[in-house]
Amino acid sequence: MGGLREVAASFVVPGPAGVAVRARLRVSQADAVVLAEVGVFLGGLAAGDLAVRSRQGLEHGSETWAVRKRELTGVCSARWAGSITKATHDQWALARRGQAAELAWLRGQIASIEARLARPLGAKADKRAGLARGYGSRWEWHAKSRRLHALRSRLAGVEANWAAGRVRVVRGGKKLARLRHHLDAAGLDEQGWRERWRAARMFLAADGESGKRFGNETLRITDTGQLSLKLPAALAHLANAPHGRYLLDATVQFAHRGAEWLDRITANRAVAYRIHHDPVRGRWYVTASWQRTPAPVLPLDAALARGVVAVDMNDDHLAAWRLDPHGNPVGEPRRYFYDLTGSAHHRDAQIRHALTRLLHHTRATGAAAIAVEDLDFTDGRCREKHGRNKRFRRLISRFPTAKLRARLVAMAAEQDITIVAVDPAYTSRWGAQHWQKPLTTSNRQVSRHDAASIAIGRRALGHPIRRRTTPPPHDQSDRAGHRTAQARPGAPGREGPRPRIPGPRTRCVPPGSGANAGDQRAQHRSEHAAEQQRSWMQDSLPLSL
Repeated sequence: MGGLREVAASFVVPGPAGVAVRARLRVSQADAVVLAEVGVFLGGLAAGDLAVRSRQGLEHGSETWAVRKRELTGVCSARWAGSITKATHDQWALARRGQAAELAWLRGQIASIEARLARPLGAKADKRAGLARGYGSRWEWHAKSRRLHALRSRLAGVEANWAAGRVRVVRGGKKLARLRHHLDAAGLDEQGWRERWRAARMFLAADGESGKRFGNETLRITDTGQLSLKLPAALAHLANAPHGRYLLDATVQFAHRGAEWLDRITANRAVAYRIHHDPVRGRWYVTASWQRTPAPVLPLDAALARGVVAVDMNDDHLAAWRLDPHGNPVGEPRRYFYDLTGSAHHRDAQIRHALTRLLHHTRATGAAAIAVEDLDFTDGRCREKHGRNKRFRRLISRFPTAKLRARLVAMAAEQDITIVAVDPAYTSRWGAQHWQKPLTTSNRQVSRHDAASIAIGRRALGHPIRRRTTPPPHDQSDRAGHRTAQARPGAPGREGPRPRIPGPRTRCVPPGSGANAGDQRAQHRSEHAAEQQRSWMQDSLPLSL
């Protein structure tokens, strides 16, 4: 038990604080030309403002922000200038957070390689002593020493940029920029790449403002679906409506959350819009987003009052099992499969479909909570931790833990289902140890993942993962007795393996054996408490299966 880490307490995951819906914009040829011209013009202003903001570094403040906005107002408008400067600041802050994550990753990699280089070749790891394993060969040791020098050089450059406040940002995306040099491999020609590059660098986004007409003065969508935008001063000649506005022929209709969006704009509450172009499909889309007051977080006991549906997330499926409030599995295990190969849109659709089936099953069982593991693989995707197991590293790298959890929280909030996050420590190991074999029958094959879901659910409910032992048979009167291996709720180490108690397991003790060999009451009187009862007491919860 000394080598096990402390298990963190379970907690209720807060609900989403924002909403975003998207609709297709069926524009005419004339509307597409105007939108493209306005988007490219504003995109150029946004690129220039981002360059100015990057050069300012840590010297940025409210005064420099006002200067940038004042300079942009002269060439577009005050509202467009505010949207551009705010988007620039958010993009710089995002790059800054990415820079901090890179610093932490580099330092972790360097520390891990240094620890392994200091060990002898072929040395095994010792977790209790905090010693890493050594490299397997002299060739690998030499290659890692060279990589260590490269990582230190890279770390020095990142630390210099961090101290100076410099960030590296590519408007349009670094992946698309690199694709310019590999058009043949991507199956693109130069014209096709330029269309994608132009669409990615467009800027047609505006934040809303409460109290203004329909919640947004820059990009306005009326209750009838008419979309109009405020043209920049340099493109005022394109206006076809009063006050320098351009009214599109296409109308907007939000199929998802349309009633909620309509109630919001009718009350003139702030709604942010973004128009973007997909050159691959040749389509235009508009995305509406707004903030809302998150639902109050339920206490953990109230969320679990009707039991829980515990979910073990895997690379190809979700293993779910319903548990009652006492931690007993009810019904049959469920598995919801998905395929994480293919494009990002295909993977996202697969995840949404699996989560939809999971939520429907939760509502059908009457439970009001779903228990999931609080997984984070950001520190476990490197070779230093998993060695040459490339297949396992790839599995972890493509496992969408953050996206799956964010999707689940957002979708469960609409169904009034609470998400409970638990510590993932030892759930698979202890679930298989205590639950897989007892629940397996000739008609039901319980997998390791199904058993892990029970461990997750019991941890969320506050019960120990291990199940109670079967009492002795009644073939002899002095052998039957209470279960004595169940820990009380507050006992330390209650979720771990049972301690090895010296002495016989039953009360049928031959003379001269056991720790209480000299105590005649312990050998001949069944009402006398056994020695292990002083440490492990019977719990008051109902019996598990």
